[in-house]
Amino acid sequence: MSTAAATQASGKRTASKEARRLQLIQATIRSIARHGLSDTTVATVAREAKLSQGIVNLHFQSKERLLVETLQFVTDEYRDTWEAALKRAGPGAAAQLQALLNVDYDKSVFDRDKIAVWFAFWSETKSRPTYRKLCAERDRGYNAKLTELAAELIAEGGYVEFDAATVAKGLSAMAEGFWLDGLVSPREMNRDEARKISDSYLSCLFPRHFHT
Repeated sequence: MSTAAATQASGKRTASKEARRLQLIQATIRSIARHGLSDTTVATVAREAKLSQGIVNLHFQSKERLLVETLQFVTDEYRDTWEAALKRAGPGAAAQLQALLNVDYDKSVFDRDKIAVWFAFWSETKSRPTYRKLCAERDRGYNAKLTELAAELIAEGGYVEFDAATVAKGLSAMAEGFWLDGLVSPREMNRDEARKISDSYLSCLFPRHFHT
């Protein structure tokens, strides 16, 4: 086999391995959403993926490693989504804040399976340092940017009655509350309704920048 052919074949094997790992992580997300964290097993993931348990073990070696990598996946995906949204939004603080908040109501994020995964891992952070660290990483960057943008708007608009950190915490808590409502009462709360309420709240906070 030529060097070029060998390189191409190696690339195909690597791509296939990465695709299989992604398939198993997506199956883990579905399993957690259906069975919960404690009742998700290598067997339930294999059934969701329509693969053998041996394939799961081959790629992840253990249930715990599979769970950690699943949490890492949704954490990375969330960060990549909001960072990309900010780049598309342009330089203005109002546009960036709107884009950042809209990420929480994007169809790739406001997804009942993924929301179930977040709440499942959050519930275990007290006793699982690895989960706590990854969840904290997810929150740290997002909340820092949210606070930074809130501070810029407060300065621009002269909203002297507001504290940026408090505003950021309130907006973040509101979004997570909508996630919970969407998880337990999907007929009453969907992502469009959540975004509508979020926009209305923004216009109350920063009336010189947002209008409904």
